[in-house]
Amino acid sequence: MFSKACEYGIRASIFIAKNSYEGRRVSPKEISEEINSPQAFTAKILQALVKNNLINSVKGAYGGFEIEKDKIAAIKLSHIVKAIDGDNIYNGCGLGLETCDENHPCPVHYKFKEIRDGLKEMLESTNLEELALDIKTGIAFLKTY
Repeated sequence: MFSKACEYGIRASIFIAKNSYEGRRVSPKEISEEINSPQAFTAKILQALVKNNLINSVKGAYGGFEIEKDKIAAIKLSHIVKAIDGDNIYNGCGLGLETCDENHPCPVHYKFKEIRDGLKEMLESTNLEELALDIKTGIAFLKTY
């Protein structure tokens, strides 16, 4: 449903948020290892997140990526998805047809619309704070072992 870049962007944002709560900045290398993504690809994703003011990049010996603690709760998954994949996930056809709408629906249009609307609700109501805290408390995990 999401592009690989978007999946990595969400995972990276959660990892950065968790570490930001602990007062730590994380390096691109740490992020790419944690989310199991190639470093060069991770760097491009991080650039998009910085450009969209979702994460901060701090240069220098003690640099890395962070999110201001008071901003973590305000960042919704929908912001990350939009920064990386745009808003096509809310508008695209379930079968990938160029023309598919209420007036000219594809065979799965109405069923897919329900799923898409539910996904939109989840993305707009889920913030990084709750996901980072789930990781921190061990309720959820970013890595598979």
